[in-house]
Amino acid sequence: MGLFPPAHPVHMPGMDRRTLLALPLALASAQAWAQSPGLTDRDRADVARVEAWLGALRTMKARFLQIAQNGAAAEGTAWIQRPGRMRFEYDPPEPLLLVASYGQFFYFDRQLKQATTLPLSSTPLGILLRDEVRLSGDVTVGRVERSGGLLRVTVFRTGRGAEGRITLVFNDNPVELRQWAVVDAQAQETRVTLSQPEYGGRFPAILFDFNDPRFREELGIPQ
Repeated sequence: MGLFPPAHPVHMPGMDRRTLLALPLALASAQAWAQSPGLTDRDRADVARVEAWLGALRTMKARFLQIAQNGAAAEGTAWIQRPGRMRFEYDPPEPLLLVASYGQFFYFDRQLKQATTLPLSSTPLGILLRDEVRLSGDVTVGRVERSGGLLRVTVFRTGRGAEGRITLVFNDNPVELRQWAVVDAQAQETRVTLSQPEYGGRFPAILFDFNDPRFREELGIPQ
């Protein structure tokens, strides 16, 4: 699940931009995950708890810490408004902004004045932003793990295990999303950890609007 690359990948000291949020899925350990063992009754019960928590989530604002396998780190603020909307704004000096809405994922590099979009459905986070979160059907649960008061649920697209996987990490009791981890084509893992979550807030619509004239101005697009 390598990060969605900008149109012209470039080197950025400390953090490879192609690994920043692990957008969309890439090749990773296909055979191992195609052979995952079946789920137990306890696993299925925990998956149902996770689905219920995600389904009840409407808005969340949180700080995030992102760590790549090489130890490079970036921080920022995330806003999630289900269904279908999300914004990840990185703290300086990282120049990146990621916005999901209208079924698209918008990737904007302020430093390069470069913007790219891709379908939200092609990103692992699209699973979390669906109107109805179901970890079945076109999504397969490959593994459920419990340790240290945490519940880990690893999923991949049904019949497309070669594309990679995302592991969602929750507090077990009560259930609450704390982290996710993704793996890229080189088996490199990127983790995003959430902190200071605030639920139930109301966010201005422009927060998720990548047609905002401010973006167009920064890109040099005529108004």
